[in-house]
Amino acid sequence: MAAKFAPLDPPSSASSDSDAIDAQENAEVCPDIEEQEERSGDFYNTPASPITVPFCPRPPSAGSQKSPRSRRQRTVSLNQGSTTQTKTDVMIRTPQRTIYTAGRPPWYNCEGQKVEPFVIGICGGSASGKTTVAEKIIEYLGVPWVTLLSMDSFYKVLTEKQHEIAENNEYNFDHPDGFDWDLLIVTLQRLKEGRKVEVPIYNFVTHSRENRTKTMYGANVIIFEGILTFHSPKVNEMLDLKIFVDTDADVRLARRLKRDITQRGRDLEGVLKQYTNMVQPSFNHYIAPLMTHADIIVPRGGENEVAIQLIVQHVHTQLQLRGFKLREELAQVHAMNSGPRPPTVKLLPTTPQIRGLHTFIRNKDTPRDEFIFYSKRLIRLVIEYTLSLMAFNDKVVETPQGVLYHGKRMATNNICGVSILRAGETMEQAVCDVCKDIRIGKILIQTNLQTGEPELYYLRLPKDIKDYKVILMDATVATGAAAMMAIRVLLDHDVAESNILLVSLLMAESGVRSIAYAFPKIQIVTTAIDPEINDKFYVLPGIGNFGDRYFGTEPTEEG
Repeated sequence: MAAKFAPLDPPSSASSDSDAIDAQENAEVCPDIEEQEERSGDFYNTPASPITVPFCPRPPSAGSQKSPRSRRQRTVSLNQGSTTQTKTDVMIRTPQRTIYTAGRPPWYNCEGQKVEPFVIGICGGSASGKTTVAEKIIEYLGVPWVTLLSMDSFYKVLTEKQHEIAENNEYNFDHPDGFDWDLLIVTLQRLKEGRKVEVPIYNFVTHSRENRTKTMYGANVIIFEGILTFHSPKVNEMLDLKIFVDTDADVRLARRLKRDITQRGRDLEGVLKQYTNMVQPSFNHYIAPLMTHADIIVPRGGENEVAIQLIVQHVHTQLQLRGFKLREELAQVHAMNSGPRPPTVKLLPTTPQIRGLHTFIRNKDTPRDEFIFYSKRLIRLVIEYTLSLMAFNDKVVETPQGVLYHGKRMATNNICGVSILRAGETMEQAVCDVCKDIRIGKILIQTNLQTGEPELYYLRLPKDIKDYKVILMDATVATGAAAMMAIRVLLDHDVAESNILLVSLLMAESGVRSIAYAFPKIQIVTTAIDPEINDKFYVLPGIGNFGDRYFGTEPTEEG
């Protein structure tokens, strides 16, 4: 398919698998509503890993809406046989979920600012082997998060007359005017910023864009390949490394003949006519001169193993220079800060009731049924308190006695709950109980046991979440690494920072400060703030592993 993953060992596939199963068993707060929402297409039900548009040497790509002309039934273009298989199965598929065991590592620093990805541009003539070079770079890089974007996705929608010309093999698809440069530049810029994009899918059989699009996200490494990759100065400014694939014209012609005849059902005469009149002249006039922009020229394309290895070595060096240990930095950054907390931190009044509930759930000897009962009470209180922080408007109503009552009504009905799996799921029912017909999203974040860093595995968010106030829920926050990743996901989906409220039962002082200073417009709501965390990043005095205690998955003494 279009997303490529280099071979790697799953960071913590066992834990992520079990948590994914727990999530499905315990999180169906409103299962019927969830199924209806997914069938409606109103949710991003996507894996965490980036997905590029399907592309063959040139089949599926570019465009916006179908052209006005009626067309025969669409032929789905897939990368059959063109993609590199990874050595590790990186996906778990269920009827309604896709969960990745190769999670996305942090793409931002301890201050919440995004780290610039490394963007590679690959240019070359038609059938020169650009895609093969891109696939081999991804394979040899060995990093779990790479986005591959094809320029073929951005062909313009053809008019009725242009369709007729294309069917006669007389339309020049290799001319710069054939591409939607405005959409291409905006899409690449958003990917570089780490944001979500909707990439059009172009169908070369019907010469039209399909109605559906592919959802993609930014990555540590972004590869953009196409025949005119270096044509736009704005695109060139975004590229960190420019590669030109230089393949002999006879080889390119032979590959194009095989592709167009076997994959696109065209005849020999038509392919040769198009190649002679348009493809080769366009290469000489528009594509070959772009070689001057290249940092590296790769003769023979994917067969040049030495050149590809040198490229991979350079990219690895650049990635290492941009690397960091997020969780350790978060634990240390504000550990010594004893100043006043930012005003965006909202702590529930420490009443005897609150302290009494904490006494139950902090006690290591509290039975699981009592732990769940008192946790639910505390969750309900913190959710109710969170709603009181929302904006309210004056509202006058008439009572049954005919007397006017001057009350309040919430200023917006667009409220969405998002839980950080799995502990955050325990708070979903309370949100559903107090907010009628609220929509619920989910984000799965797990710790990589080898690196100690949080990794994003899965997300399910309403497609219009940018228009909502979001209650982001996690039962406990220690360093703030998982919460910061979830916040970054929401921001990358264009949710305004001021529209996010982070809600938790218990937080560590360092986690509170890290998040508050990184995202000063986010309101942070909790029932208690503990002073420190230990070397295993547990809150002290703390509550233990909330998810294990709530779901009954605590390790036994024998284990």
